[in-house]
Amino acid sequence: MCKIAKSEGPRINGEITARVCRLIGVDGSQLGQFGVRDALRIASEQGLDLVEIAPNAEPPVCKVMDYGKYKYEQAIKAKQARKKQAKVEVKEMKFRPKIDTGDYETKKGHVMRFLKKGARVKVTIMFRGREMAHPEQGLNVLERLAADLKPYATVESQPKMEGRNMHMLVAPIKGAFDEKAAEASEKDTKEN
Repeated sequence: MCKIAKSEGPRINGEITARVCRLIGVDGSQLGQFGVRDALRIASEQGLDLVEIAPNAEPPVCKVMDYGKYKYEQAIKAKQARKKQAKVEVKEMKFRPKIDTGDYETKKGHVMRFLKKGARVKVTIMFRGREMAHPEQGLNVLERLAADLKPYATVESQPKMEGRNMHMLVAPIKGAFDEKAAEASEKDTKEN
């Protein structure tokens, strides 16, 4: 008992099971109702395929077309749609509750770089050992970071504790970096 896998997409030529179909020509004109055998003959005379485009209609609608070209055009359209689709990345930056100012500034710079590229950033405070007794220290670091990033990012999810970690999600504000970059370049030209 070998099952034949149904191919993706519409049925073409010999795969069409209906006896009668409504036929559409290459140019999109309605040719009327034909028996499927007659429609196949018309398509083969033109060197084209008979494609069932509306199988649930009564009778089914078939069109005479070059199926290979049709599939190619559909693949190109799908590829273009995928290109235009924005893929949002979520980057993660880990901090400790007792982070030093130099380390804090460096990591804040990394977060800024991720935001500038359009990625959302998950900021994690990792607690170890006795640090768990003082979660407010981690909360202070996250609040300080949120305040520093206020012109560039919004806090999507407020800080919350999960096990030994505290998380916060920040997302970039559209256009924030464009305006700041323009202001910085104007300031540089005025100084020179």
